[in-house]
Amino acid sequence: MRPIEAIYLVFSGTLAAAGLSMVAFAVRAYRDTGRHSMLHLSVGFGLVVTAAIGTTVVAFFTDFEHTRTLLTYNYVITTAGYIFVMYSLVTPN
Repeated sequence: MRPIEAIYLVFSGTLAAAGLSMVAFAVRAYRDTGRHSMLHLSVGFGLVVTAAIGTTVVAFFTDFEHTRTLLTYNYVITTAGYIFVMYSLVTPN
């Protein structure tokens, strides 16, 4: 493994850990309060984590081939996640 790949793996893991923590906090808040906005927040962060983990796994399996396609999928899933996060902030509940 090249140093740049190791750095990419560390940062992807850090993003996944932070995102999963946010998912856990939002799910707990949803259970405690019943606010649907917390459910949307957990879905949003779940999608962001899915994009990070999925991109990392596929990048290593394909030996970093087709990076444009891989990044496009990453951005689409991450954007969908952030749309859920934004929606959770503007929904009254």
